[in-house]
Amino acid sequence: MPPDRGLLRPSRVTSVPDNGSVLEMTREEFEELVAEALDRIPPELTRLMDNVAVFVEDEPPSDDPELLGLYEGTPLTDRGEWYAGVLPDRITIYRGPTLRMCESREDVVAETEVTVVHEIAHHFGIDDARLHALGYG
Repeated sequence: MPPDRGLLRPSRVTSVPDNGSVLEMTREEFEELVAEALDRIPPELTRLMDNVAVFVEDEPPSDDPELLGLYEGTPLTDRGEWYAGVLPDRITIYRGPTLRMCESREDVVAETEVTVVHEIAHHFGIDDARLHALGYG
């Protein structure tokens, strides 16, 4: 884990090793998969999401090249009266590692959905241990 970032709570998605090849998928296609995964989140949950933005980047920070997704921010469960006027929480989904670990487009679709749900769950204050138990590790 990187050094403590104060109120920022990075989360890491465990990935499988590089499969030796990289699937071909444009950034636009991958962004569409992320958007579709977001659209599948039940509306009763998306209505509760607050002050969070989702981004797609090609590669994660160089210190963690297999990182699939990252949540940075203050989970809803940790916010109090002091929480006002802050920048949005940030969820980043990384295209490169996802394409390197998956063997088919279907794998990319499934892994992208798991990663999006995993990072949104961190926004709701759900930790990695619980996510692993639920199958979103």
